[in-house]
Amino acid sequence: MVQTDVAEQVTVRESVPAPIRRKSWQEGAWRRGRIVAGLAVLAAVPLALHGLLPNPGNLAGLLETFLPWCGLVVPVLLVPALLRRSAAALVALLVPAVVWLAMFGGTLGDRSTGKGDLTVVTHNVAAANTDVAGTVKMLIDSGADLIALQELDPGVQPEYERGLAAAYPHHVAGISADGLWSKYPVTGSAMAKGPAGEGSGTVFRSVVATPKGEVAVYVGHLDSVRVTLGKGFGAELRDNSIAATSAALRAEPLERVLLMGDLNGSLADRAFAPIAEQMTSAHEAAGSGFGFTWPAAFPAVRIDHILSKGRLTATDSWVLPADGSDHRAVAASFRY
Repeated sequence: MVQTDVAEQVTVRESVPAPIRRKSWQEGAWRRGRIVAGLAVLAAVPLALHGLLPNPGNLAGLLETFLPWCGLVVPVLLVPALLRRSAAALVALLVPAVVWLAMFGGTLGDRSTGKGDLTVVTHNVAAANTDVAGTVKMLIDSGADLIALQELDPGVQPEYERGLAAAYPHHVAGISADGLWSKYPVTGSAMAKGPAGEGSGTVFRSVVATPKGEVAVYVGHLDSVRVTLGKGFGAELRDNSIAATSAALRAEPLERVLLMGDLNGSLADRAFAPIAEQMTSAHEAAGSGFGFTWPAAFPAVRIDHILSKGRLTATDSWVLPADGSDHRAVAASFRY
């Protein structure tokens, strides 16, 4: 009987399960959300290394055009990271966040230094503008000394001429559907050409006699990138106009030079390097925020620009309110 009792006790003891070891919250937090963490690290790649990405069909250029918006991946991935209570994902999200801040953090502040000697405005007024009178009033109220307009429909161009005549007695219009209005005399208006005689076909050059000297003013509307089924993003026309405009700017003999207009692209797009490397963006030098201009209802990218080189220093840059166009007008002030 004693031996039986011992055997039964051994059997009972062997049947008792071992205690389950529970993982600590801290240990689980580092194991959870690995996929989210991986996506966060991958999201930093196009931000940090976009200049090294191949550019088939201008896809990399398109990415660079909308590059600031890549930062949205941080709040988007933050939601599943918090829901999963994943420490690994939260730490990984610091990578794209830090990269984005390093690239664009300085853009968020105000870089203006006040009003300058010369104020200019450029605006793609849109051929389908339904409020020409409102646009004219906005342009006059801007107080600009020079106004560059693009997409001037021949049918409504006389309305702009009549509306702006009193404040801007000097103007040239109808050159490639663009125009320039000035408070100062304008001479020598013609399509811009490089040293070899090549022309962009989209940019014209004028000389404005300001009180402090002549300024070469280039006004234009560069070709846009075309999306074609089976061919991707066609940028040949746009790139050709960039090359010709860049050549004309390099050959410019005057010491003060402005380029204003709808360039149909962000200066972050590598295609604009021939222009960006020799010109200074008024917005980057003296603006605040990103200064997006298109589409007017919800601006997502800055494709309208005021650039300068030589003896002109930007002191301020801003975006005007929406009007009847699908673009926002932009303004800048310069010191001689």
